Formats: sequence, structure tokens, C-alpha cells
Amino acid sequence: MIIVRHSDQRGLANFGWLNSKHTFSFGHYYDPQHMGFSALRVINDDIVAVGGGFDTHGHKEMEIISYVLEGAIEHKDSEGNVHILSAGEFQLMSAGSGIYHSEYNASHTEPLKFLQIWIQPNSFGNKPSYEQKDFGKQQGLTTIATPTGENGTLLIKQDAKLHQLVLKPNSKLSIDIATGRKIYLHQVNGILSVNDIELNAGDGAKIENLYTLNFANRGQEEVTALLFDLP
Repeated sequence: MIIVRHSDQRGLANFGWLNSKHTFSFGHYYDPQHMGFSALRVINDDIVAVGGGFDTHGHKEMEIISYVLEGAIEHKDSEGNVHILSAGEFQLMSAGSGIYHSEYNASHTEPLKFLQIWIQPNSFGNKPSYEQKDFGKQQGLTTIATPTGENGTLLIKQDAKLHQLVLKPNSKLSIDIATGRKIYLHQVNGILSVNDIELNAGDGAKIENLYTLNFANRGQEEVTALLFDLP
């Protein structure tokens, strides 16, 4: 079963400095039909204006992933991490027992566009941790986060994996899904066919009780999507 939620059906928030689309209930946007999916709790499509950003605030017991689409993030946290994340980079902040951080648009001329993703952990009271990495844009599936941190992936405290899917024009890919696993697909850019269902940028799909997914890029531009393998 594949249930699609189109980009224009998501919740909206606009504070001037921040323009955001919420896949699941978040902040002032509440929809009891969209509270998350398995351990996946938040996907926010954020655009931060020049000079804008999130002042210092706290998180606890949440795995927080940022994926920079355009521009750069200036990050600081209470663990002493001070970093710039550029377009294409992934960041994992494991909040653990508690962490404070701020994040701002690092550019003085261009807006920042990034995805903010929250995944609920299955292990609690841990020391906060921080990682960031550029995994490139290789064709096919690239594993970004795993519960073991294997092969240079980000170490996430949940029985979940995050993959980046990249398909060049006129290419296909099929994957198998393990029994009992759920998949959430977030379309980043381009038009992707999933078992002959078309997804456009910003669309999402909840996938359950399927054992094979057939992806196809029938367009003329490269396609990028995020694939969450969830318990």
C-alpha cells in the first residue's frame, strides 16, 4: 500500500524570516491524521531568509537530522560544536539527555533551504552527540544513517535507516523491503515514479505491506529522494 501526500497538502508556517512546510504536525500546525509515521516524527521543508535563524533552544531524546539543499547553516551547540554545513551535507544531532543549539543562515546574500528531520530514538538518557558528512550524489541508493554507524554512516539511535536515492534521467532501480518494515519516501527534486505512482518535489509517500519498490526517472532532470526504512 502506498499513500501519497502531495506537497501542497502539507502544513504551512511563515514568520517572515522562516517559510516552512510541515509534513507532520509541528508547532502551530496540528493535524491528528498526520502525527508522524512509525518512528519518523518531523519533516520540515525550511527556507530561512538572509539574517534569519533559530535562536538557542533545547532538545531532548530526539534524533535530529538536517539536510542542506541550498546555502549553508551556521551551527553552534552546548557541546562545543561550531560548524558550517554547506549544500549537500547531512548533519545528525543526537539530543540524548539534553542539548542546546542555534542555527542560522550563514550567507549574507542568499536564502538557506534545508530539510529538518526528527526521528524518535529507542535508547534514552545518552550523552548528546554530533556528526556531519557530505555523502555525494552517487547514482542509486546511498546509505546516510544506520543504527550501527557502519561503513561511515551517521549513527542513529533507532532501528531505522536513512538512504539517499539519486536517479539520472531515463534510469530505473528496484529494491526489496524486509518483512514488517515500513518505508517513508520524501521527494526532494524531480519527478519520481514509484510502482507507477508519480511523486513531485515535496511529495511524500507512506509505504506498508509491500515487498518490492520499482523506481523510475522518466524525465530529463536528475531525481533526488530520501528513503526512510522504519520499524
